[in-house]
Amino acid sequence: MAPFAAILQNLRVALIHHWLVRMRGGEKVLESFCRIFPQADIYTLVFDRKMISDSITSHSITTSLIQKLPFSTRYYSRYLPLFPLAIEQFDLSRYDLVLSSDAAVGKGVITRPEACHICYCHAPLRYAWSGYHTYLQALEGTWKRGMAAFLMSYLRTWDAAASLRVDYFIGNSQAVSRRIQKYYRRESVVIYPPVAISGLERSNPPEDYYLAVGHLVPYKRFDLAVDAFNELGRPLLIIGEGPEYSRLKKRARKHVKILKPVSDQALKQYLSQCRALIFPGEEDFGIIAVEAHACGCPVIGFFRGGASETVIPEVNGLLFEEESAGSLANAVQRFEAMESKFDSGTIRNTAASFNVERFEHEVTRFVSEKYQEHCCRFKVGTRQL
Repeated sequence: MAPFAAILQNLRVALIHHWLVRMRGGEKVLESFCRIFPQADIYTLVFDRKMISDSITSHSITTSLIQKLPFSTRYYSRYLPLFPLAIEQFDLSRYDLVLSSDAAVGKGVITRPEACHICYCHAPLRYAWSGYHTYLQALEGTWKRGMAAFLMSYLRTWDAAASLRVDYFIGNSQAVSRRIQKYYRRESVVIYPPVAISGLERSNPPEDYYLAVGHLVPYKRFDLAVDAFNELGRPLLIIGEGPEYSRLKKRARKHVKILKPVSDQALKQYLSQCRALIFPGEEDFGIIAVEAHACGCPVIGFFRGGASETVIPEVNGLLFEEESAGSLANAVQRFEAMESKFDSGTIRNTAASFNVERFEHEVTRFVSEKYQEHCCRFKVGTRQL
């Protein structure tokens, strides 16, 4: 088979990403895809140029019909019922390779039969599958829950059918790979996402506060962190924004502060200075935990999901077993009893294997093998697609 570098020069590539409205973990993955495929075009439901890095915006970006709807870049989630229709309207008939970076409906794009579609799955549509009941319970009002249940039933049916349009799946963690098998009945390989591991020197001693970071949505369980630290009386900073912001603000006592998102450099400062990062929910992977480790910062996380794959108990953090404020509070107390045993250099070393170069090498190799396998399956040459 021809070397992939030679094939790469001739491929017509489309990158699909659910939405481009802020730079989080999924967008870091897309940045790597852009480096691997500098000639690729990008398709996304909605796009806010001022919030996205130059490495992404330098590509041709096509948006969906949702882009033209009122306040779409801020309230895009309210147009969820239109997502399947919108993603299916993209005309990808001229592309040889389609690579979707997906936590929603990106896998549902329609390609021609000979094109190879590889999906890097951050999570099967969470609100419809693994986070369904948490999502429902967070809604206020019987009528809202009834409407949401009806919509999610439709989305589950569509999403399961859309998964059949993918030729090959990549999961971003073992936890996500298991969900792909459970909900889609599809096999996948695991390629952990890229993490910028150049951290900062750890403050010694650290400042007297704990830190939690992320999009403030129900499944991330920041409510548990607030309740646990209300009980403990310890200082906690939560950095993030989202639909839970106001509710968490009202719930927090004076030593629990909620801050708006900060720059990457400021976030590294917070991570290098805090006593530990609090990781209270079941995450798909959780890039922020590895970023904390890269700064020499211990992580106290829930034992399911991504944290169970990155936190090594008593080496770079601790895990708590019950998704409750009491279990988290007990873990914080255990941590404080052994805090001096955590070594920042050892913690930083545990982040090294998640570097960007490793990710891009593994993705390039996987895409190379599967693209050529796909060509053989359709009995066409890689240059004739």
